Amino acid sequence: MHAREQQASNRRLDSWKEIAAFFGRDERTVKRWEKERALPVHRVPGGSRSGVFAYTAELSEWLKDPIPAASESSDGPASVAGGNGFPAGEIREGDSSSSKQVRAPWAASANPKSQVARILGLLLAILLGFLILKHQIPRQPTAASAINNVPAAQQPKPEAEELYLKGRYFWNKRTPEDLNKALDLFTQAIVRDPGYAQAYVGLADCYNLMREYSVMPANEAYPRALAAAKKAVELNDNSAEAHNSLAFATFYWTWDAATAEREFKRAIELNPGYVAAHHWYATFLMVTRRYPEAIREIEIARKLEPSSTPIMADKGFILYLAGQPDQGIALLKQIQTREAAFLSPHLYLAEIYLAGRDYSNYLVESKRVASLRHDPVAQAVVNAAEKGLAAGGAQGMWERMLPVQKKFYLQGKLPAYALAQTYSQLGESQEAIKLLHEAYDKRDADMVSMDGDCSFDALRDNPSFQDLLARSSQPRSD
Repeated sequence: MHAREQQASNRRLDSWKEIAAFFGRDERTVKRWEKERALPVHRVPGGSRSGVFAYTAELSEWLKDPIPAASESSDGPASVAGGNGFPAGEIREGDSSSSKQVRAPWAASANPKSQVARILGLLLAILLGFLILKHQIPRQPTAASAINNVPAAQQPKPEAEELYLKGRYFWNKRTPEDLNKALDLFTQAIVRDPGYAQAYVGLADCYNLMREYSVMPANEAYPRALAAAKKAVELNDNSAEAHNSLAFATFYWTWDAATAEREFKRAIELNPGYVAAHHWYATFLMVTRRYPEAIREIEIARKLEPSSTPIMADKGFILYLAGQPDQGIALLKQIQTREAAFLSPHLYLAEIYLAGRDYSNYLVESKRVASLRHDPVAQAVVNAAEKGLAAGGAQGMWERMLPVQKKFYLQGKLPAYALAQTYSQLGESQEAIKLLHEAYDKRDADMVSMDGDCSFDALRDNPSFQDLLARSSQPRSD
């Protein structure tokens, strides 16, 4: 057992299924242990449907001295850990009944202090979920809060600040693995200091990027980002970082461009030298097709941080869209050569090649995007597209993609927007419009970019398409 604890000491389990597998029990049992025996399980902030996670080191430590159920007597045999390493009364199938009363030699003796520490840790995790969730319930401001809306300066706890800084290191790498590491670290920072606004900013920024750099769906990522960003602003209304994170999530989830722009400008007003505010404001201006302003903002960001690869990649795509395609493509290819494992250049070049009907290079870049995102669905679609292109050119490519996409769509693994793109390319306007309506209803974040999507060029004059364009630029309730 000791070797097992050492092996799993730094591992995170991301679902009830994984937690149950760690113990070799069913999910119902471990859920009961959390409720009755304070099993150390945490919840990802961001709403009532958030997932759970646990650390194997904490679970292994809990095994040494599990808190007894409230219904059990503290001095009876049921309060003693079984020799199989599970709480008494939870004998695994095949164990002898006598082992119920025998304490394992490696198990620690009952320690009230350790039990209190675990209870406090659990309470902190519950408090974290409550703090993230409570702001989602509309509240009328009181007179006192209207006057004193700026909280007193608060120094974060050193251990929380250290976790936050480590989280930023991984966040900057922008890979699925590193974003998950950053998410872990920001969550730990909040558990240690629930009043630390910057940790909530980090949490929001992770969710803001996970929709692009991983396979996390928009309807999971953006509500969590919005919740965390609002909490950060509530804790520190003078935080440029908090307002910037709130602007990003507001735009892509509620489609409220006016409020998002106001928050971007507020962030820049609070800290004119904050790089991410200029950077993300530039991409907002790009999506809303205000290209001269986008070029100005991305250039400010570049001058503030000349070594930033994400800024340079976004600048390349902005230049392409702004009528400077040669400069934009050259910059993207330069970044692609220098940092082949960075997602953005591949993503942008795939869009550029698709618009130029260079389908061979479009598929090369799309395959790289699927690999970097760890997206098996996209990989399967690209594989079908390659076979179709080889057999029947562009028409064959779309025809081979369609049944594969439909299969994943029916399984809930492919968004309606992606399937609408293929139907539009095949000239199936009615099906494309129907799926775009579904994408609108499900608030697919790609809807805010629909006006510039070359896949829908054949639908430009369609009244239903024009109606969707107008509706997707209007604010929606979060």
